[in-house]
Amino acid sequence: MASLYSRIPYQHAFVRLGVDANERRVILLVEDDEDQVLLARRALDKHGVASEVDEVVVARDGEKALDYLFGEGEHAGRDTSVTPEFVLLDVDLPGTTGLQVLERVRADERTELVPVILFSASNKHGDVVEGYKRGANSYVAKPSSFKEFSEAMRLLGWHWLNWNESP
Repeated sequence: MASLYSRIPYQHAFVRLGVDANERRVILLVEDDEDQVLLARRALDKHGVASEVDEVVVARDGEKALDYLFGEGEHAGRDTSVTPEFVLLDVDLPGTTGLQVLERVRADERTELVPVILFSASNKHGDVVEGYKRGANSYVAKPSSFKEFSEAMRLLGWHWLNWNESP
């Protein structure tokens, strides 16, 4: 018997139900590894996730992610009322770590409710627990094969853009 997930079409599966046509939709991908960024973007494109949002913003480190979220640095003047549909956040970032970014996101009333998915090469129990303690909405261990990675991107996109009800 096929699972529910295997029956979700790979392309054109996303429907913008209940979304104001004028509302800007953004995904924030926080990843320092260029290869991982390329894989994520390829998977988001392949499965139609990227076409369901206006922009996939890539931040290469924790500070750049915070600058984007709070309209500072190179993003000074950005309309911060446009918050990401979700943040896909690598845990192991240089400088400000993913967990530190998560703490700052949760500590600010402008971003405290933004869904944050920690995406890490580590699936150590202690890392997972620490992520949830700091307010992660989900913790996903990065699959090792592109096929599994691509499938994870498809399911994450489907869930956070269509099934999840954001405040």
